[in-house]
Amino acid sequence: MIDRRLIETDHFPFEFLSALAKRESWRKEVHRPIYHVHKWWAKRLGSVFRGLTLGCLLGEDEDLTHAFYAPRDYTGVTVFDPFMGSGTTLGEAHKLGLTALGRDINPVAVEAVRVALGHLDENVLNETFAALARDVGARIGRLYETQDSRGRAATVLYFFWVMQAACPSCSASVDLFPSWIRARNAYPKRKPAVQVVCPGCDSWFPGLYTDKEVTCPSCALRFDPRKGTVRGAQASCQSCGETFAVRQASSKGGRPPSYRLYGKLALTKDGRKEYLAATADDQRAFRSCGRLLRQELQRESFRLPTLTLQSGHNTRQAMAYGFREWRDFFNARQLLALGWLHEAIAALPEEEGRDAFLTLFSGVLEFNNMFASYKGEGTGAVRHMFAHHILKPERTPIEANLWGTRKSSGSFAGLFRGRLLRAVRYHKAPTELRSATSGKGPVVCSRPFTGAVKPWRQDGAYAARALYLSCGDSASTGLAPGSVDLVLTDPPFFDNVHYSELADFFYAWQQLVPRGFVKGGSSTRAKGEVQDVDADRFAEKLAAVFCEAYRVLRHDGLLVFTYHHSRDSGWTALAEAILSGRFRVVNAHPLKAEMSVAAPKAQAKEPIQLDIAIVCRKASAATGKGLSRQLALEAAERKLLRLADAGFTLSRNDRRTVFLGQLLTTATSAKGIAAFGEDVEAALERLASAPSPQEVVVGAEASRPTVATQAILF
Repeated sequence: MIDRRLIETDHFPFEFLSALAKRESWRKEVHRPIYHVHKWWAKRLGSVFRGLTLGCLLGEDEDLTHAFYAPRDYTGVTVFDPFMGSGTTLGEAHKLGLTALGRDINPVAVEAVRVALGHLDENVLNETFAALARDVGARIGRLYETQDSRGRAATVLYFFWVMQAACPSCSASVDLFPSWIRARNAYPKRKPAVQVVCPGCDSWFPGLYTDKEVTCPSCALRFDPRKGTVRGAQASCQSCGETFAVRQASSKGGRPPSYRLYGKLALTKDGRKEYLAATADDQRAFRSCGRLLRQELQRESFRLPTLTLQSGHNTRQAMAYGFREWRDFFNARQLLALGWLHEAIAALPEEEGRDAFLTLFSGVLEFNNMFASYKGEGTGAVRHMFAHHILKPERTPIEANLWGTRKSSGSFAGLFRGRLLRAVRYHKAPTELRSATSGKGPVVCSRPFTGAVKPWRQDGAYAARALYLSCGDSASTGLAPGSVDLVLTDPPFFDNVHYSELADFFYAWQQLVPRGFVKGGSSTRAKGEVQDVDADRFAEKLAAVFCEAYRVLRHDGLLVFTYHHSRDSGWTALAEAILSGRFRVVNAHPLKAEMSVAAPKAQAKEPIQLDIAIVCRKASAATGKGLSRQLALEAAERKLLRLADAGFTLSRNDRRTVFLGQLLTTATSAKGIAAFGEDVEAALERLASAPSPQEVVVGAEASRPTVATQAILF
């Protein structure tokens, strides 16, 4: 083995990887489709994890920018990811020839990886899809038949609904519209044309994003299209003028809110799209779905979820609106169509195709429910229900055509082509993005996927380049001591996104047909899940996994993981877990994380767009002295300037994250702790309260100062 790896040094090219990651992040489902067959949260970028893997294997003087595109074969090297998630570590390691072991406590994640990285036959999938299309696809399609503005047969791409609340003063039903602009382009300043709905007659008509007053061409009502009936948590009754709290009025009697169908986007026979008001025929067709659904529920093979929501950090908001069962997230037509499709897939005779399509079906759910919304024109119409990483009831939901057309998004047919088939083709020819200076087009530099996903084994006798999966608590893996060369992972967020609470939405459907890692049960929540609103408990759980990583890792192996957090408590908890696991941080590198326009980031005042790759050795195997605090801060400053030279503009929280990550190289060293004579938390507090360097200016406007004279870092 190499004594010192490239990733342990300060010349590890994190800015090269960050530039690739930035390019990948805009279309990551296209560039790395194998990790996007099914929804999972906080998916990390494949370019980054390929680079991290190589950085752990290359010698300190080797060139990662060259090795990144060179064919590699690390047969005989074993990597373990204890927080497997969507399988990024496993897929990237497999492409490099490593044997990869992945474990996750959530069965939804493990089952998705089993299917996505396993054997997929394109011919079998196409034949199965064609058979489904002829039968259940045609039946579902009839649920979305309508008429266009000329009375001719048309297909509904999307139905538009609005949540209603009863006015506490006059009992009138109030439509909860934030505005009367119901469709616009993703970039309205460049393309200001919008579609407006009349509050008097539901007619749709064109307008401009800048309009402050419009007149309905059907009923002559004049109104401000920007001002709807609801603003924030308050709504106004159009009948009596009363202002009231939305949540209390929208979920009376502990039941979910009521919704009104008010519009549709129709696809005409000649391929045009028309925004239209919902007609009486549309209303009757929906009511008939409710009657047919009640009849279908009498058949044993027609199954819908029966699981209930459990109270938690990410479920309380939905429960406060009266959502009690997971089936409450769908309307009657959605349940009918989903029930038919699920029944047809469950009856497929071949296990491989059945499991692949059941996973695809599960992924379709996030786009076809009453928590999904309309993005408008320009970027794909359906905004999936987890855009904000929470179970947020949608006041103006969209109901997409479940089977779909060539011009709709979020559909079963569309995701079959855009997810499953893309993954199959990536299996055959895995590609890498080029850097901005190395030409256009992706590069094929890895061998095809083998599809050799094997059950967990504990004796350390692993097959070359095989993938081993298991579902369970990674604090107790059963792996043989010293059987792993590298532990590479991305731990969960500890306090804001609780994966199991959200994953239960999918599991409610998945457990109807037990298979693979999906068994019976009422929830994916587990005692050992490394997530907690309490920092001390999070540190304790993470430390247990790090202790297990120490046990299974070779003496000279590396533990490398990505991390970021906006609060000191997150870093304190991390430092405590590292020390408890008997590791020492030898370096920390900033790397581009997920796409910066993701909804949670776009809404943050100072979003964190960087992850920090924390590089650890066993404390007993680490050599050299830990950095002093001053040297660590100077190293962080140099890394920030390298990102600036590469063209990255970073927020204050990004800069602070880089400093905190680098401080771990002293806070978690034996020398650093002994110097303060206190535990990790107290040591970090004293580091933060001591005189601090002033902020580094990072961005296009920076003029290469060593230190700027602005706000204090801590």
